[in-house]
Amino acid sequence: MLGQVFNEYRQMEKLSEDSLVQRLGCTPEVLQWLSLCMTPEGPDFEEQARAIADRFEVDLQKLAYVLRRVQVQLALSKPTRVQGVSIQLAARDREDEELFEDEFES
Repeated sequence: MLGQVFNEYRQMEKLSEDSLVQRLGCTPEVLQWLSLCMTPEGPDFEEQARAIADRFEVDLQKLAYVLRRVQVQLALSKPTRVQGVSIQLAARDREDEELFEDEFES
């Protein structure tokens, strides 16, 4: 469910629920409805994410960014085996909050 993805994202970014609402550009009520949706995944990710964004009038780019950020973090946190050796990849933490706003400018 998207609620779990949103919780992961909030923990990663150290955000309050209100901050996530602002990042997604929605209301707290819309965030609650979004949280009940199934998480887009697989080859139909874009189509599924677009349908959710359209249904709840949320910016697709912002929603997809949050979803992909969590997917990448989870993928990097899983141990990877290379030639029989287990390695752990690390994601770089973001230090500059202003980067987020710039990512959505045209």
